[in-house]
Amino acid sequence: MKLIEQHIRVTAALIVREMSTRYGSKPGGYLWAIFDPVAHVAMMTLIFQAFARMPALGLSFPLFFASGYLPFTFYQRMSSFMAGTMKANKTLLSYPVVSPFDAIISRFVLQLMTDALVTALILMMILAMSGATASMNTAGMIEAAGAAAVLGLGVGTINIVMFARFPLYEQIFGIINRPLFMVSGVFFLPENLPNPFRDYILYNPLVHIIMWFRQSVYPEYRADGLDKGYVIEFALVCFVLGLLLLTTSMREIREDRL
Repeated sequence: MKLIEQHIRVTAALIVREMSTRYGSKPGGYLWAIFDPVAHVAMMTLIFQAFARMPALGLSFPLFFASGYLPFTFYQRMSSFMAGTMKANKTLLSYPVVSPFDAIISRFVLQLMTDALVTALILMMILAMSGATASMNTAGMIEAAGAAAVLGLGVGTINIVMFARFPLYEQIFGIINRPLFMVSGVFFLPENLPNPFRDYILYNPLVHIIMWFRQSVYPEYRADGLDKGYVIEFALVCFVLGLLLLTTSMREIREDRL
């Protein structure tokens, strides 16, 4: 029991430290976390409104792009933030009381809270500005966002070890990860693609996460091809693999040999 309380206190202290380090003591630091996705949604809306009269779903361009961009960022920001966990906490890991898992949990909680707040604020802003009264499935949105966050946690945890052991892998991962934004369904509906491209793209779990989230935003959206079980299984496999890699590399991380 005392050990659990100790880990909770350490994790809470690390969350406060991460908030101070990442966002600073001024409110402007945290406001940037909100402004950045708002700017992305606004920019995408302006670009695509110039080429299309109507979005692929509904009547609101901002809502359509937000319903694709926001769940994608749950994965993207989480995986990126988690991958840098050990480098950011290298000095603290020399203390026996601080475990690498404490650092991972603290970063996961902070990023999840930040993304959840940003998502809620952006959706409320879009609905207020458009005057829409969408009957969104909040539970479904939370489930999809949670699956994206766990996927980001798993991939990020794997990359903690892989980036340190294989510098070339970091470059390869960056090349592969970069176009995901374009091929994950942020800008389009996967079911509108012709075969065999539609079948190929459904191997990407992020496509299912975005379809899952959009289905919760748009009650009329059928999301043909959505496989929630595939997303959950993929995310859990990545998470378990990340934990195994981290556990086997624990001594090297402690001794700063990675």
